[in-house]
Amino acid sequence: MKKNIHPKYVDCTITCLCGNVIQTRSTKDKLHVEICSNCHPFYTGQQKIVDTAGRVERFRKRYGESTYGKK
Repeated sequence: MKKNIHPKYVDCTITCLCGNVIQTRSTKDKLHVEICSNCHPFYTGQQKIVDTAGRVERFRKRYGESTYGKK
């Protein structure tokens, strides 16, 4: 490897708005983030899943089954 061209790799503290602190390594010593795995809805199970089944059924009822691609 060439000398003096690579960034310094140091210990890093990542702080989330929820108060969670994560220790890792990076080229920066401190990072502030808005959302982390402790407060993200996908990881906490609070994510709302949109039910599209009713919309698909309504579309099929209105326009019928398509014959495109069927043999």
